[in-house]
Formats: sequence, structure tokens, C-alpha cells
Amino acid sequence: MTRPEFIFMLTRHDRTVENAVDLVETAREAGVRHIGFKDIGLPFTALQTLTRTIREAGAKTYLEVVSLDRDSELRSIQAGIALGVDYLLGGTHVDDALRLLEGTAIRYYPFPGRISGHPSLLEGTETEIVQSAVDLASRPGVHGLDLLAYRFVGDVPKLIQKVCAAVPHKPVIVAGSLDQVERIRATASAGASGFTVGTALLDGAFPSSPDLAEQIGYVQTIVRQL
Repeated sequence: MTRPEFIFMLTRHDRTVENAVDLVETAREAGVRHIGFKDIGLPFTALQTLTRTIREAGAKTYLEVVSLDRDSELRSIQAGIALGVDYLLGGTHVDDALRLLEGTAIRYYPFPGRISGHPSLLEGTETEIVQSAVDLASRPGVHGLDLLAYRFVGDVPKLIQKVCAAVPHKPVIVAGSLDQVERIRATASAGASGFTVGTALLDGAFPSSPDLAEQIGYVQTIVRQL
């Protein structure tokens, strides 16, 4: 089993938190090298500052798109391009996104399956989600997938395993509601290349001190033990 990358999201309930830029230093001191945020919660000028701060901390930048309609999603993608993020996660209007992203160095990981609501939910049957993953992964310009596995009602570890097995040539990041040790371990065992944690860390969900540095350290220990 390959250890997945831990991506720290500066978000709570699918929104970038107001003090996100202040949290980057804590993440840097903890050795976090993958830091993300959402396109909702802060104005663009604040996202510019946040992106620059993450980059100066030596971490890769991830923007996860959670817009609910096509026009908003495309504006978010254009914002990601303007920010120069390393990874663009999420979104469902893939053909439009690929046209915008053509010629950029951004790594694009759209959502497989049907996405609804905010916070986002993953809808569809297991078979439909796997087929969606295969279809997306086959497209030039799609570098991986952003799977909202724990926003799915069903056998989540089985879903992750099936998606990863169906697209062995493309990495799968599992995002959303990874708020338990067992979920992180199950995600790794199923073959995911990475996972995001945001709300759980900021809310002190893991069994250590509620201090953010302690929470991050706890997750890093889980990853090291995989």
C-alpha cells in the first residue's frame, strides 16, 4: 500500500475560512507540503494573498471548485488560472474546464458522479460513479479525479477501491468528511493517492489536543503508520 498524500484544506464546511492565511504558518511548521482552499468564502484579492503565502511556505497549492452552476464554476476555474494554482480539484463541467485550462500547467482533477448541494453530496449508484470516473479519466487534460467518497450513501471503501481499480493510470484524491482515523486508513487501503482534510482539523475532531498543530501532527502520524 502506497502512502497517500495528506492535503490540508483551509476550509470549514466547504468554505475557505476567514483566517486561512494565518493558518499557513502552522501548517508550514508542521511540515505540510500540500495545502488547499475553496473558491467560496474569501474575495479574490484575499485568495491571491493566500496562494502567495502557501507558495512561500514551500507547499503545493490546491483550489477545489464547489460552485453550483456552470457560470460560477467557470469563473472559479478562471480564478484558479489567474492565481496560478498547481492543482484544480472538483467541478463537473469538464469540457468547458478543459478548454479554459488548455495551455496551462494546472493539474485538473474533476468530480466523478453527480454532485449536488453545498456542502456537496455525491449521487448516483456505485456503477454509475465508476463509469463516470472511467469516462473522465480517459480525457486528455484530466490528470486525476477528486472523489467525494464520504459524501456517498453506500459502501464507501468499496466505492473508492472500485474507482481506483477502474482508473489505474490516473491518481484519485478522496475529499470530504474524512473526520475519522478509520476513514483515512480505509481510503489508503482502497488505493487513493491522496486525501483532503479541512473541517475535521479546524474543529479538533481527532483524538488529540484541539490545537491545530496537534491535529495536523495526529493525521501525519496516521499516514506514517500506513
